[in-house]
Amino acid sequence: MSTGTTTAANPVLRVAPAAPADAAAYFRASLAFHADVSDVAAALAAGGDPGFVLVDSRSTAAWDQGHVPGAVHLPTALVPEQAERLLDRSVPVVTYCWGPGCNGATRAALALAELGYQVKEMLGGFEYWVREGFAYETWQGGERRAADPLTAPADAEDCGC
Repeated sequence: MSTGTTTAANPVLRVAPAAPADAAAYFRASLAFHADVSDVAAALAAGGDPGFVLVDSRSTAAWDQGHVPGAVHLPTALVPEQAERLLDRSVPVVTYCWGPGCNGATRAALALAELGYQVKEMLGGFEYWVREGFAYETWQGGERRAADPLTAPADAEDCGC
């Protein structure tokens, strides 16, 4: 079915989509490297051992401003000297930083992988943790904001994806 739009005039299709097998390999690999906020929250809320440790890679000032309950504070710059003391190499690590506009979690994940840790990055970071309405801790105690309807499903516990 033709839409009448030429590929050259269509910025989306100027570069053709990947072959289905290549796309499947890419997206499978992406899931090996990333976890989303909702999945991390569900794993932590299930009780017991979630099977991973969550690492906040931000500064102490950012940690004090707010962090995910149960996370380990390990600023990216300190990974080489403190990871072995704080983390068990046999337990996968999930890193997070501020949000999608920050690559601190990516840099922390790289540093941890180079030290031999299995690691994923939490997409959305602390920003989306808060925007999705999950509880967080500050230096003053626990807090929670209402979920942003643009980032979390309205009147549902599951977005369906």
